[in-house]
Amino acid sequence: MRYFLTLTTFLLFVSNNLSSQSREIIVKTTDKSIVIDGLGNDEAWKDANEIGDFFQYFPADTSKANYQTSVKIIRDRNNLYFLAKSFTKDQNIVVPSLRRDWTGWGIDNLTFLFDTFNDQTNGFQFGTNPEGVQRESLMSNGMNDWRRDNNSSWDTKWETEAQIYDGYILNEIKIPLKFLNFPEGSKSWGLNINRYNSSENEWTNWIQRPRNQFIHSLAYLGKMTFEEPLGKSKAPLAIIPYINGITFKDFENETNFNNLSFGGDAKVPIGNGLNLDLTVNPDFSQVEVDDQIVNLTRFEVSLPEKRQFFIQNSDLFSNYGNARDALPFFSRRIGVAKDKNGNNIENKIIAGARLSGKIDENWRIGFLHMKTDEDIENEIPSNNNTVFSLQKKVFTRSNISFLMINRETTKEYDFIEESEKYNRLIGLDYNLASPDNKYTGRAYFHKSFNPDTQKEDNNNSFGINLERNTRNSSIEFGSSFLGNDFKSDLGFIRRTDIFKINPEYKFKFYPKEKNLNQLDISFGLWSTFRPNDNYRNSDRTFSPALSFVYKSGVRMSLRFYDRLTYLYKDFDPTGLNPNNPIPGGQNYKYTSVKFSYQSDSRKTLNFRIEPDFGQFYTGMKYSIENTLNWRIQPFMNTSLSLNYDHIDLGNNFSSENLWLIRPKIDFTFTKNIFWTSYVQFSSQSENLGINSRFQWRFAPLSDLYIVYNDNYFTNNSLAPRLRSLNLKLTYWLNI
Repeated sequence: MRYFLTLTTFLLFVSNNLSSQSREIIVKTTDKSIVIDGLGNDEAWKDANEIGDFFQYFPADTSKANYQTSVKIIRDRNNLYFLAKSFTKDQNIVVPSLRRDWTGWGIDNLTFLFDTFNDQTNGFQFGTNPEGVQRESLMSNGMNDWRRDNNSSWDTKWETEAQIYDGYILNEIKIPLKFLNFPEGSKSWGLNINRYNSSENEWTNWIQRPRNQFIHSLAYLGKMTFEEPLGKSKAPLAIIPYINGITFKDFENETNFNNLSFGGDAKVPIGNGLNLDLTVNPDFSQVEVDDQIVNLTRFEVSLPEKRQFFIQNSDLFSNYGNARDALPFFSRRIGVAKDKNGNNIENKIIAGARLSGKIDENWRIGFLHMKTDEDIENEIPSNNNTVFSLQKKVFTRSNISFLMINRETTKEYDFIEESEKYNRLIGLDYNLASPDNKYTGRAYFHKSFNPDTQKEDNNNSFGINLERNTRNSSIEFGSSFLGNDFKSDLGFIRRTDIFKINPEYKFKFYPKEKNLNQLDISFGLWSTFRPNDNYRNSDRTFSPALSFVYKSGVRMSLRFYDRLTYLYKDFDPTGLNPNNPIPGGQNYKYTSVKFSYQSDSRKTLNFRIEPDFGQFYTGMKYSIENTLNWRIQPFMNTSLSLNYDHIDLGNNFSSENLWLIRPKIDFTFTKNIFWTSYVQFSSQSENLGINSRFQWRFAPLSDLYIVYNDNYFTNNSLAPRLRSLNLKLTYWLNI
């Protein structure tokens, strides 16, 4: 505890006085109408102020953009308008898809970042491309990490159109103010505009930032000042009902059923910054299926949350602790439960509510409550699942947060032990972000409670992480502890009784060569000790690496692994030979090397390849991961992922070949009609799965889905396993 408090105190006082570059645009108010058609010939645009003079971010951050962008901004009483003129070398743009919320590298785009509360921590992101396709997301934690801090499942209603001309692209955008949260009487917002130009492989931004910082970071913002202060944020009440018809057949258990279900969501705005979300009988049948994986580890693997209800303001609930080892809340635990045989099955959600957002400029709140149904046949109780979070901004961009979690059965069940009736957790987290983002970090302390918790129990979890990121180097130190009695039923906890440290150091070089843009040399050490076993070093990985970034967009890396593992129990890494595992109770030392190559993603045909070979416990492992992408833009995207593992553990064990093959084809016929088919074959899980999903967005944020799922056994023959067909209709109604 003394160690934790000392380092936490240090974090509280780490700061940097550098601030973002000061640039400002005055946004005038107009009474003239603007038609969103991508032409930009409305009279109102003559009155709008304009910004330009963009800076380069990649391949260099020391000069102005080779191809500039100019943006006019104006507003009326209800909307913000943007007219962007993006100059380009030619019309060979990269727009692989017409699908909303596109992702991926090497895609031409223009992105607007809005910090409506001027806290440089939370904000809104709106992006578009030369085809006028929309992308929007919620940003949190200063937007330092794309995967963690970017919530692209958030949707709202806005308009954008684009036209491609000789030498430039014109984007016209309309964003209703009523769908954004901001303080009443706002006079200014934080603003930045980022652009990717595929013809030059050039990233640029309005506010200059160093290349060691993420381009979407909220640490670097200019100012968008309104000529007339804004009024109240007047988000409408939204009602989103659905109707879903399903036919399902389980060939293994010889059961089938047909069902018609109803339910829906409601979004209720409260004040200028809070949202109340309600759901009744939620249905997630239209959600894209999870990627199958090959798991050669001893631990459970977390999969991303794809259900929209759990995602808005998700950082208030899920951004606690340590995501790898000690995540106290993991939303995918709700709606999934283990049956009496230990298998994961769907656990119906009856209803739920979520209150989240800003109370004022310094305080945020999150409250989530979900009730799940009982399943007596599978010995699954009904549970109330509750999460409460309160966050206070401190210093310039940091915050301190309180967390409380409760999972509790709704009544007595004869198949539930007294010790399993509830699980509770309280915690405190501190998140550090210096003004220029040079220093980032986290410190946390969590404590769990169960009906049989005793004073002498070691039911604590605490940790710390601190990173210093500069242009030429970065250094990071992390440490975490999980007591043997720590438990979080709604969290993601790989194991308990561990003390872990992981220092990392990276050197960054920027060669003055024609092709090579950046060379990184890094060293990382991850060591895990077991306190209840005299602090035995049970896991250790030392990993030096080289990585190369080329101006063409090609990326390469070479990484070496030196590992030590102490197996406490017998272990079968293949998952196919449970009767002949590697014996436990001893150390295993093994080394390997991994190479990675990513080709230029701007190309119509591009690929990623990762061979990995070396020692593996008592024998050898040879692996290769491959992904091949090909497109006919903007209407068709195809990909083929192939993972192969050859594992030979020695004379006492049989060798195994593990295959994971995942072909995918995605058609975007228009901006509103999509069809995706996904096939997954896994020899480890002995399953062949087919998922085909048709989506028609017939009105703003309103959809018709047709989803077909089919699964087959692959161990002996392609015998059918499960099959289903869904027809789902949702409609977004603003009141």
